[in-house]
Amino acid sequence: QVQLVESGGGLVQPGGSLRLSCVASGSLGSIYVMGWYRQAPGKQRELVASIPRGGGPMYGAFVKGRFTISRDSGKNTVNLQMSNLEPDDTAVYLCHAAIATVATGPEDYWGQGTQVIVSS
Repeated sequence: QVQLVESGGGLVQPGGSLRLSCVASGSLGSIYVMGWYRQAPGKQRELVASIPRGGGPMYGAFVKGRFTISRDSGKNTVNLQMSNLEPDDTAVYLCHAAIATVATGPEDYWGQGTQVIVSS
């Protein structure tokens, strides 16, 4: 069984910063991709940032240089440093990973989500 546990969400004023972290644990085999998606009320889930094993990061178009994703493969963690936050960044942020276990090929796993609220 694989678990993704997020931390670091909260309330921040416009222009502020937050750092999100996600740790993968359980019956891990190979972690191919780790990243973050977000979902705001009434909107579709969208990619925030992802980083594949051995590859470069990808960002959603709305990020515009404000966020930085990093991955520590040795600790099975992925972090998202968010700066210059805007009210439109308000959403539930979900950790995602594509993981192959000893019994299966790569499958998608999701965390429970962490709420980010950007408001004055």
